[in-house]
Amino acid sequence: MSSKGSSTAIDTIAQEANDDPEAGTLTDGFHLVIDALKLNDINTIYNVPGIPITDLGRYMQAEGLRVLSFRHEQHAGYAAAIAGFLTKKPGICLTVSAPGFLNGLTSLAHATTNCFPMILISGSSEREIVDLQQGDYEEMDQLAIAKPLCKAAYRVLHAEDIGIGIARAIRAAVSGRPGGVYLDLPAKLLGQTMDADAGAKSLVKVIDAAPSQLPAPDSVARALKVLKGAKRPLIILGKGAAYAQADNEIRALVEKSGIPYLPMSMAKGLLPDDHPLSAGPARSLVLKESDTVMMIGARLNWLLSHGKGKSWGDIPKKFVHIDIEPKEMDSNVEIAAPVVGDIGSCVQALLDGMGENWGAPPADWTDAITAKKETNIERMAPKLQNNNVPMDYQGALGVLRTIIKERPDAILVNEGANTLDFARSIIDMYKPRKRLDVGTWGVMGIGMGQAIAATVETGHPVLAVEGDSAFGFSGMEVETICRYNLPICVVVFNNGGIYRGTDVNPTGGADVAPTVFVKEARYDKMMEAFGGVGFLATSPDDLRRAVNEAMDSGKPSLVNAVIDEKAGTESGRIGNLNPQSVVSKK
Repeated sequence: MSSKGSSTAIDTIAQEANDDPEAGTLTDGFHLVIDALKLNDINTIYNVPGIPITDLGRYMQAEGLRVLSFRHEQHAGYAAAIAGFLTKKPGICLTVSAPGFLNGLTSLAHATTNCFPMILISGSSEREIVDLQQGDYEEMDQLAIAKPLCKAAYRVLHAEDIGIGIARAIRAAVSGRPGGVYLDLPAKLLGQTMDADAGAKSLVKVIDAAPSQLPAPDSVARALKVLKGAKRPLIILGKGAAYAQADNEIRALVEKSGIPYLPMSMAKGLLPDDHPLSAGPARSLVLKESDTVMMIGARLNWLLSHGKGKSWGDIPKKFVHIDIEPKEMDSNVEIAAPVVGDIGSCVQALLDGMGENWGAPPADWTDAITAKKETNIERMAPKLQNNNVPMDYQGALGVLRTIIKERPDAILVNEGANTLDFARSIIDMYKPRKRLDVGTWGVMGIGMGQAIAATVETGHPVLAVEGDSAFGFSGMEVETICRYNLPICVVVFNNGGIYRGTDVNPTGGADVAPTVFVKEARYDKMMEAFGGVGFLATSPDDLRRAVNEAMDSGKPSLVNAVIDEKAGTESGRIGNLNPQSVVSKK
């Protein structure tokens, strides 16, 4: 049997049971799963059909759920993960057993690492066969494999437990620090039948799945004391702050305190990037020169050099850390004032404790930041306005920067190496949760899945800015974009390789270098092949015209943006992790 087959014995068994005149009114595992999801206001499913869940997808659609089928489970999972981030409800990814489950597992781990609520639901082989290792079709102990990579994992064996199983998965995904949850549904479960009334009573409506967690008053007072004593304070906003949707409270805290803030990439737009207190263009200065740093929904992980080292300079720092997870405190450096609770409650408690006469930070600190910002912005401006042919990253991203400013409701999805590194510092955001990228794990391949879920969940158009290498991980999903006629414009920054297209085979052999792609590749033709609109852009002016036309049309579109093959560098943290070596020459 192929895992992509369309008929199952399960469906036949369930149908025969419902047709039995002496059986009374029955329901089955298929419909109990659907009813449990609908009861909890979960109405969108991201999946790849196949045995044993093909018919479940069909029944879901027949019952009014929106079921979007992808070409690969990993991208369906990335869609579900970012749906969770955008909605604060667990995104659902539905996969087949074994290989399909494994494909979805990367996205489940990605969701857990990034604290996105997601549930991976996979069909599986029967326990009695798996446990005796008797060689069932796609046999695998999926629950055991999933457990180390997610926040919680559950298996449902009996139809009457489906309601409880789904309720537990929902609560685990969204409560406390959100994350990924695995739910194992053996094939036989879906065909089980039970009395319909008893089935309805077995379902569970999850009440207050993510209750407020108020900070201890002493912790709030301690944090305010540390902030009050600061001479050069800084606020760092992480994607946890964006997820919290406490936008008004966070803005009020920044503006009332007068403390400059630095947004991490997916927190950009919580306050507009052109806000007077934004320290983004002076990142190096504020990290090195600050004496007190308040982290809101951010972690001192590799993205912030673990809170130490040359990026942070030599000035001793006190840290105030707001996080819902107590174990996050002191993970890398000593936290002088831990504030444990949900971000909305913690920020409101700080606001309430500040009183009416808080006072701004010393003017010499804020003036120094403003001066550095102005210098850096002035230095960068000519680079962003260049009209070089072939394009460099600055000229191309300068165009997209303007387009996003003119379309602040559009959602930007961004991944790549140079394409990501440059874009997150060049493209300003003006509204919260409008920038989606690779997140904490730095995973390549999130692009098309995130783009699809972003427009499905919000109704807003999407501009997906992709490096050519990053696009290769999920490029086949342009067919999915066209199939559902989604308002997504994909821009592929095509420099013919990973980092750059100029590397050569040091042996002089026929094979190209490991980092080099096909020269003059036409990614735009891929979109055209499935009925979308393709554009070729070789200059910033071409790019401006193409992207504006694509965004105005609302049609699936792809712009092949030709970047100078020499423009890229081995970028960011990845470059730092690669040992530098010289290839010996004979």
